[in-house]
Amino acid sequence: MQIYPYFKIDRKITNAADDALRKAAPAFARIEDITDYNQQKMLAAFIACGVSESHFVASTGYGYGDRGRDALDRVYARALGAEDALVRYNFVSGTHALTVALFGVLRPGDTMLSVTGIPYDTLQSVIGLTGDGNGSLKEYKIYYEQVDLKKDGTPDLKAIENAVRPGIKMVYIQRSRGYSLRPSLFVEDIEKIAQIAKKKAPDCIVMVDNCYGEFVQKDEPVSHGADLMAGSLIKNPGGGIAPTGGYIAGRKDLVESCAYRLTTPGTGREIGCTLGNNRELFMGAFHAPHVTGEALKTAVFTSALFEELGYEVTPRWNEPRADIIQAVLLRNREALIAFCQGVQKGAPVDSFVVPEPWDMPGYDCPIIMAAGAFTLGASIELSADAPLRAPWAAWMQGGLNFHSGRLGAMLAAQSMLEKGII
Repeated sequence: MQIYPYFKIDRKITNAADDALRKAAPAFARIEDITDYNQQKMLAAFIACGVSESHFVASTGYGYGDRGRDALDRVYARALGAEDALVRYNFVSGTHALTVALFGVLRPGDTMLSVTGIPYDTLQSVIGLTGDGNGSLKEYKIYYEQVDLKKDGTPDLKAIENAVRPGIKMVYIQRSRGYSLRPSLFVEDIEKIAQIAKKKAPDCIVMVDNCYGEFVQKDEPVSHGADLMAGSLIKNPGGGIAPTGGYIAGRKDLVESCAYRLTTPGTGREIGCTLGNNRELFMGAFHAPHVTGEALKTAVFTSALFEELGYEVTPRWNEPRADIIQAVLLRNREALIAFCQGVQKGAPVDSFVVPEPWDMPGYDCPIIMAAGAFTLGASIELSADAPLRAPWAAWMQGGLNFHSGRLGAMLAAQSMLEKGII
């Protein structure tokens, strides 16, 4: 692999990178096949929905009759395989989209059953598991129950079957691993859970936190038994172009209820101006399958590279993937910090910044984040983050293109080498 004179990377790292590229070639071919399929699916959605330049026109005020907003909903619904979708720039995060979905379909006295263990850190305060409970589901008398994962990190199907009962309103599934080392879920795994849930409680809502998983496989959870799912546009489905936003997709009646929660009962999706954001959101949607593929190749390469350098990784480079996240177990605090600081050096924005651990809102311990991105916090752009605690793993994701993503991983290794860790 040729490194041009712009970067100084030690021969030990470039040799390991060459070996990693050779090993990763079959995985890259599988990713390209999925990307090709999903890109065709997205193009077909644009054509079927008749996207035109007129859909990029800005609306103001109440946003009545915003054709672009409505067309964008249809594009995402079709591309995600859903009956309906609610796509809005004023979803401020994936957690916000998930929260709107939860409050949209759950009512006082209902029970939410999480079957993939405790949800991601930022959702715990939404439920009322952490924080002061102000505004949480708990405060609204919405009850929470949980089925833990098995020791190997996979769903405990027998325990789920025992926990689901008539009257359970929601079976909640987190697809991605969060800050854990458990495997992410494939749509086939979600389908098995959904089948069990519907058998025991036919009227329950199967909801999926789909963050980091969009366009990683050829199908989405709503095509495999899920009734509702939500995610962020500054992750996979925004293609690295959407400046903010999120989506909710699934059964039409449930999406409508979520729209009533987002705005007001009775008006729902009919209001909400777009302020000129439609063009970027359409462009992001169009690029999303390709950019997700580039992020996946970056993850595979990172896995192969750090395995070559003697580190434990999950998933391994040759394992199938259900999301874009790559975990690297770095063994100690110093290595974790050096890794993230190296990733930052490979960022197109704020490369000169030196990440340091800090007490980030919504987390229970200091967090270090490498995130030099065009869009603040965009996980589809190359980033790495981790809580400063055992097992001292860095969770790396994103990469707008593989060429720069590959360099980011190599610079992470170079940073560790320069500190005498490798």
